[in-house]
Amino acid sequence: EDNRTEVTQFILLGLTKDPGLQLPLFVTFLLIYTITLVGNLGMILLIVLDSRLHTPMYFFLGNLSLVDICYSSAVTPRVMAELLLGIEVISYNACAAQLFFFTGFATVENYLLSSMAYDRYAAVCKPLHYTTTMTTRVCAWVVTGCYVCGFLSASFYTGDTFSLTFCKSNVVHHFFCDIPAVMALSCSDRHVKELVLIYVASFVILVALSVILISYILIFITILKMRSAGYRKALSTCASHFTAVSIFYGTVIFMYLQPSSSHSMDRDKIASVFYTMVIPMLNPVVYSLRNREVKSAFSKIFQRKTNRRCSQNFSKHLLYFTSNSDPQRAQYSLN
Repeated sequence: EDNRTEVTQFILLGLTKDPGLQLPLFVTFLLIYTITLVGNLGMILLIVLDSRLHTPMYFFLGNLSLVDICYSSAVTPRVMAELLLGIEVISYNACAAQLFFFTGFATVENYLLSSMAYDRYAAVCKPLHYTTTMTTRVCAWVVTGCYVCGFLSASFYTGDTFSLTFCKSNVVHHFFCDIPAVMALSCSDRHVKELVLIYVASFVILVALSVILISYILIFITILKMRSAGYRKALSTCASHFTAVSIFYGTVIFMYLQPSSSHSMDRDKIASVFYTMVIPMLNPVVYSLRNREVKSAFSKIFQRKTNRRCSQNFSKHLLYFTSNSDPQRAQYSLN
């Protein structure tokens, strides 16, 4: 009736249009993304290769590393392409897919963080029942539930956002298809959908936060009652996890649990860089590289490869000199 044209593609404004900043930002994001891939893939390989890390805690850490790779990969390569090649146009379906996968893996991380908090509670507060509580079967079901609930939530977020009518501007004031930035382009009444989205996102976040807070309150009460030196190890593990939880939920709450009228797109871009790129890079350090068992596993694998290489080199030299007619050179090589 209004002779309106439906939007079939979007234009991402990106982080900056300053040519002097685009190359430095590209190099910075490339470095961050490389560290993210190497750190998280390395963590997964360590957990798979070292049998001492085949425990519930590291099972959750391995899945967390996988999720960090996936949800960072949903955004970062596209941002780097825009900075280097100037690719700004993204199709309607590609925009919806990016939003779906990003919110899906981010929500899975939300549930994994709460599962890890409960795992720490069981290890610190119920150590005698830990092996019977956190069995392989239980951990597998918990992680499966995290993925299922995460992508069900993402389906709702994506459906709620793209069920709106887009007939105004198709310029997204962001460097990727995020919910507030896309919703702001709608020409239909989005007030009800926006409230529903906030309530659902609040419920998802508050459920996970409640599990985390209750677990840590009980953990800290138990640590205060400890008289042995074991409280230091428990406190160190919990402090690292609690730091990462605070960073993750602080940015998520800042971004999503407020009406779109309160959003400043420039401010949101800075926060988005932090939780889409920096947090996945920091997680291996915060969660695992400070852990003594992970350091020991890394040293063991590195030493094994070094010894194998030295042994191969020694065998080559020995074969060469023993095949030579000069016995003194062979004896020199063996020495």
